[in-house]
Order: sequence, then structure tokens, then C-alpha cells
Amino acid sequence: MVAVGISLLSLIPTVSAHGGAESSGLSQSHGLAIAGIGALVVGTLILLKRRGRVSPRTALYGIAVGIGVAIAGAIIFEGLAPDPTYQADSMPFPRSWYQPLAIGTGLLVVVASFVTGLVRWTTRPRYMALGMLLGGWILYPYLLPGFSGYTNPIGYGIVLATPLLVGYILWNDVGTALSTILRDPVARRFGFSVGAMVSLFFMATTGYLSFFSEEGAPQETTVAVLNVLYQIVRWPTLEVLLPDVPFFIAISPGVVIVLGLLGVLVGLNAAAVAHSWRLDQQAGATQSTAGTATVVGACTCGCCGPLVSQVAVIAAGPTIAAPIYWIFVDSASPLSSIFLLGSIALFTGTLVYSIDSPTPVRQDASELSAGVTE
Repeated sequence: MVAVGISLLSLIPTVSAHGGAESSGLSQSHGLAIAGIGALVVGTLILLKRRGRVSPRTALYGIAVGIGVAIAGAIIFEGLAPDPTYQADSMPFPRSWYQPLAIGTGLLVVVASFVTGLVRWTTRPRYMALGMLLGGWILYPYLLPGFSGYTNPIGYGIVLATPLLVGYILWNDVGTALSTILRDPVARRFGFSVGAMVSLFFMATTGYLSFFSEEGAPQETTVAVLNVLYQIVRWPTLEVLLPDVPFFIAISPGVVIVLGLLGVLVGLNAAAVAHSWRLDQQAGATQSTAGTATVVGACTCGCCGPLVSQVAVIAAGPTIAAPIYWIFVDSASPLSSIFLLGSIALFTGTLVYSIDSPTPVRQDASELSAGVTE
């Protein structure tokens, strides 16, 4: 299922990304159409499953294929998007606002997490710790600006502590439920495929993975290790460019940690939905539906945000879309980091909320697999 999207991308004739010459005639409209087909497949199978026309297993495998097609279309759409040129006067607010915005947001997150932890989550201080850690992530580039912060051990500690703390929260709060969910082979495969595809999607939309030739890029195979800033610190980054394929990837410990965490969280949310669909319990039907809606809504918000600017450029024109473009593209903007960290918090909270009750996961995975040929 993970190979569906990659297979579609491998069939694309060589084109130039971001508004370059398109020898194949492929355009953003084709990517949008492919993404629409994938979304239609997903929506149709969800509807058929709810009406009992197809089994949950068939629906899940079909949905995984539909997601792969939709992600391939989204990657094509983003990869062929022209790079609009905006002047500084098109920014929604001056860059001088970035520092007070980031400091204010970071302090708000830290204080709100501390107060909420004392008032509501008195028995779960780990929630307060995660919120304060994410607030510290937002504050870090402005408390230690420039090169002094790019290689500071505190920055690396913040990045490394985030997946460890998220993992501790999941293990402590829903570890038993996740263990049951992942023993369901269909849920496990569905979650793995969705998580892997979403990780590829995030890498492609952030420029760390490309299947398109870039105008002005070297025309010979290039392999290099560079010290590149990713998020708040610098990481040794392996860059591989194969212009004849075409293919480009840049991978670093930071990319693996951050995008890997996002992929794992989305995959676990998807596995939780798949497992709840597989359960044949009337008692869990209402909660399962609510949990599915919560998970799908959170994943849609977290995964599709980076594409909003490109869609806005087509739908509303470059001038109207300029503020949205600056929010997601300007490397100096703290809003991209806020969006990323908000996605991590959203995916973690959704997963804990959706499976915190024992009802959806009481049935053992062996019962689900009984009589089913894998």
C-alpha cells in the first residue's frame, strides 16, 4: 500500500518542478485531479462501510490505496507549483513582529500548560511537561538567537526530549490499548502504511524529498554531507541528487526525529480507527464513530495545512494568497514551527482521547483474526 503513491510518481515522465519546462505536459491540474480521485475513493469506501456494503477489512485496504493516490496527487500538485515572487510589502505584518509573536506564543503555551497541569491534570504532570517543552521549543530561537543557538546542547535536548516524552505519555496512558490494537494485523498494516505515506508527504512538501528536476540544479549525480539548520539546531545532512531519475533526498537525524514522530503519531491514530472499525461490538459503536471523526479531523488539519497556501494561490490569486504564503514559507516566521508543534500536540492528544476508554479495545486481537485468512 505504501508503494502505491511511489509507483504513481515513478510513472511520471521527467518534468521540471516549480514552474519549469514541462516536457510531459503534466501540470498542477493533473496533480489536483489525481488527489481528487484518491479523496473520492476514500470518501466512497467510508460511506460504503458505514452502510454495511463492504467489510471493514476491504474498506481499510481500499482507503489505504486511496490515501496513497491522494498523497501522490498532492506531491505532484505541490512539486509543480510555481514559486511566486512576493515583495516585502505583501507580508501581512513586518518581520519585526516575529520575535514578540514567538515570545508571546511560547510564554502563553508554557504558562497555560503549567496552570492547566495544576488545575486539571494534577495526576498527569506529563501533560504539563509536554506543553512546557513545546513552549520552550518556540522560545528557544529567540532566547538563543543566531549561531549561538544552532549548536547549543539545550536545542538538541529539546528536540530529542520531545519524542521521548510523547512516547512516555502514550506508553503510560494508552500503552495497553495500543498493544491490543497493534496485535490486530489489519489495523497494524493500515496504520503502518498511512504513517509511512504521511511521512513521505511531509518530506516532499518541506523540500526534503523530490521526484522532479529543479531548474538550475546540478546535472550530475551528487552526494554530499552538509551541516544544515533544521528546526532550531544544525544537523549533519546527507543530500543525494540523481538528476537522471530524477530524485532528490536530504536526510538528517533531525528530519528523522521530527517527521518520524509525526508519521508514527498519524499511523497510530490510523491504526486506532482501523481497530475500532474491526470490532464487532454494538456497545462501542457510538464511541467508535466519535473517535473516528476526531482522529480524521485532527489528521486532516495537521497534514493538509502546508498545502493551503498553494491551493489559495490557484483559487484566489497570488495577491490575495500572499499572507497565507508568508505564514507557511518564510523561513524566518515562527508560525511554521508553531504549526508543526501544534500538530504534534494535536495528534498526541487525539490518540489519547480516542482510545483512553477501554470499550473500543477490550476484544483481543486473536478474536478478530479468528477465521480470517491473512
